[in-house]
Amino acid sequence: MDLSTELTDDVIVLRPFRMDDSKKLYGAIFESLAELKPWMSWAHDGYTQNESDGFIRITRARWEEKTLFAFAIIDAGNGDLLGGCGLSYKHPVYHFCNLGYWVRTTKQGNGFAGRAAKLAARFGFEKTGLIRAEIVMAVGNEKSRRVAEKIGAHYEGILRNRMVVGKAIYDAHMYSLLPSDFGLVAEL
Repeated sequence: MDLSTELTDDVIVLRPFRMDDSKKLYGAIFESLAELKPWMSWAHDGYTQNESDGFIRITRARWEEKTLFAFAIIDAGNGDLLGGCGLSYKHPVYHFCNLGYWVRTTKQGNGFAGRAAKLAARFGFEKTGLIRAEIVMAVGNEKSRRVAEKIGAHYEGILRNRMVVGKAIYDAHMYSLLPSDFGLVAEL
């Protein structure tokens, strides 16, 4: 569970972001800003290369602290950076976290987000002691909702005023994955 971790299903590879990913990450975000801005607080007009650098530095530090596991989604065939996936806000007592994902605009619709989400969730259950992964998306974010449904996440309802993106307040759909969804037993 160190910074050399790599997970794969032979279509994609998940691995911690590396500093040499920064330009590719910035390019993927810049390409996808119009689709990311409504749903991701960090996506905004004027997003800079320095923000990509800072994100990678922070996620690598938090990985070592075991409080955030942010993965680059890499095409296993050609090495392209496809997007990001992460396990964040890991609760130290109740052993659940948020599972998030995004795929660059030109690579959407190929199942990469779902593959990444399943690999990351399994990693969380097998390696970090998680007993629950929550997928929370704003009402209206239909692409993210379809990913959660396609991977078999359990729908739990709408949480009122659950998300803030910029100055917009959203109700949010709540989905969950459990170790048993992967044939695993929850262990603390």
